[in-house]
Amino acid sequence: MKINQLLVLLFTIAISPVLAQKDIPVASPNGRIVFLFNLTKIAPTYRVTFDKKTLVDRSELSLVFQGTGVFGPNLIQEKPAIRVIDETYNLVVGKVKTARNYCREAVIPLVDKADSKRRINLVVRVFDDGVAFRYEFPKQSNWSAYVLTDENTTFRLTQNPTVHALFLPNFTSSHEGLYTTIPLGGIKNDTLMDMPALFEFPDKTYLAITEAALNDYAGMYLTKKNAPSGSSVLTSQLSPLPNQSGRASGSEKVKAVLPHQTPWRVMLIGDRVGTLIESNILTSLNEPCKIADVSWLKPGKTTFPWWNGNITPDTTFAPGNNFDTQKYYIDFCAANHIEYHSVVEYGLHEWYVNDGAGFVPGPGVNAAKAVPGLDMQQVCDYAKSKGVGIRVWVFWSALYPKLEEVFTQYEKWGLSGLMVDFMDRDDQEMVNIQTEILRSAARHKLHIQFHGAYKPTGMHRTYPNELTREATLNYETAKWSGVATPDHDLSFPFTRLLAGPMDMHLGGFRAVPDDKYKVQYTRPLMHGTRCHHMAMYVVLESYLGMVADYPDAYKNQPGFEFLKQVPTIWDEVRVLNADVNQYITIARRTGTDWYIGSITNSTAREISVKLDFLPAGNYTAELYSDAPDVARNPNHLTQQTRTVSRADVLTVKMASGGGQVMRLQKQ
Repeated sequence: MKINQLLVLLFTIAISPVLAQKDIPVASPNGRIVFLFNLTKIAPTYRVTFDKKTLVDRSELSLVFQGTGVFGPNLIQEKPAIRVIDETYNLVVGKVKTARNYCREAVIPLVDKADSKRRINLVVRVFDDGVAFRYEFPKQSNWSAYVLTDENTTFRLTQNPTVHALFLPNFTSSHEGLYTTIPLGGIKNDTLMDMPALFEFPDKTYLAITEAALNDYAGMYLTKKNAPSGSSVLTSQLSPLPNQSGRASGSEKVKAVLPHQTPWRVMLIGDRVGTLIESNILTSLNEPCKIADVSWLKPGKTTFPWWNGNITPDTTFAPGNNFDTQKYYIDFCAANHIEYHSVVEYGLHEWYVNDGAGFVPGPGVNAAKAVPGLDMQQVCDYAKSKGVGIRVWVFWSALYPKLEEVFTQYEKWGLSGLMVDFMDRDDQEMVNIQTEILRSAARHKLHIQFHGAYKPTGMHRTYPNELTREATLNYETAKWSGVATPDHDLSFPFTRLLAGPMDMHLGGFRAVPDDKYKVQYTRPLMHGTRCHHMAMYVVLESYLGMVADYPDAYKNQPGFEFLKQVPTIWDEVRVLNADVNQYITIARRTGTDWYIGSITNSTAREISVKLDFLPAGNYTAELYSDAPDVARNPNHLTQQTRTVSRADVLTVKMASGGGQVMRLQKQ
């Protein structure tokens, strides 16, 4: 044997333990997306291709447990079980009424060679619009519980894609901030990246990373490191349990008893960014509805007087935390088909008894007892007589210690639901608290709106009484800053909205030119045009929409009729136009009616909206568009009624910060 042949043989022997396994391909039903699993001696790895192009190159997977070390090296792979899942399910609340769960699944058993013989299944599901995988810990005789200190799920993205994401200083966060657009390679190492994050490849392929079915686990983030090859590797970071040392390796992240499983790590993928917005992967990865009777659950729209400054007209009663102030808003709801009125606060004191300052619960807080002068039974009884539901605002730590006691009182009064605020965490403890709140609320026939909370993960399929979540910098900031601009609005559909319903203080009817903008705590002003803000009801997804301005702000105002009509749950969604951070057109259907909303950033533009998605027949279209003089008065709009059909292509002209919205009714 020649020397060079011997060297090749020795080199092959040396690397064969690492490369011995063959790829296990798991393809989407249409074959365009392929997940390729490979077990090396160092760790399990995977790749993801789309139309035969590699988007995620060889990426390692490992888990680090307290006391028992790393699960990754020296594993045995047993025979995978592969099947096709094809089922449909109905959503109680959602962007569609009926969704299809259609994917190819592989369950890949992995066993530690060590004496412990720990067993973890990697479960992979590949859809036509994305990939998801999670780690499952089956019940086993030699392993009953674990403490996880690190989950090292990595994503080695190719081609240095452009990143659209929210960067955070730490894990204690309300997830409210301005989004950044930057090449992946330009991100500083170890920067904490929130999810969902969108990655735009040079050929206009899109990939977003988020998670589904976050339950009894820690919320996940991403950080970037540069690999020796020059590529960038994203690694999962879990929110540590309280009193832990942040991102420090070895801090406790998850404590669990087997059987258990992680949330799904999700990659939404498409050559249309609209595909990612239309996707139902997140709900498909969640369990079916666990609420036996949902007949009491009513999505809809609500007032939120805190936003407008609790404005009332000149009246004979003294405004405050009292019945007469609530009656004024209840009567407004009843006259305008708004389903709910929210009782929040007055004069910076919440509606319930609290001896703390700045809404923070004090030692004598009682979220089941109204302040003197406010009879909640009287408020609820009057609202019921008018066909209006009452909901309240509560600081989470005023609620949680006495959850059942408080919810029992709320049910006795006849409340419909509540906003739970200032949670600002997504460690395992807080995740479990939120799940407990949803379960208890369902028992007492209450809906929940989470504010100051983490992103949605599709769990509104399981607990449909979760009507919406914030996790975004929204129009409440108009009360103290001017950062909520149309440019900021155009980041939402391509990032935060990918996770699901997002709560915004919609309905501001006082738009002004940018040079006239000023901060007002009462009667806040708005950037952008009125049509832009009307269209946000269609562009965004939320099953509890706000009509947050005060009643007289809407009196005899053009466009308010649309706010009264627009639904909050839908049967179908289609993204008709989309250019990341620039503009978007979304069509949503309820019954035979279609609502189409378009918004643009600070650039005025003209776009075409094809109606070829409509069924055959004619529709009566009511169109609300930016008026010609909208630069001087952003509240001006033009209203037009015309007949349209699937053969039509509409020209939509939007001013800087503008929008257009329409309602199509079948003739």
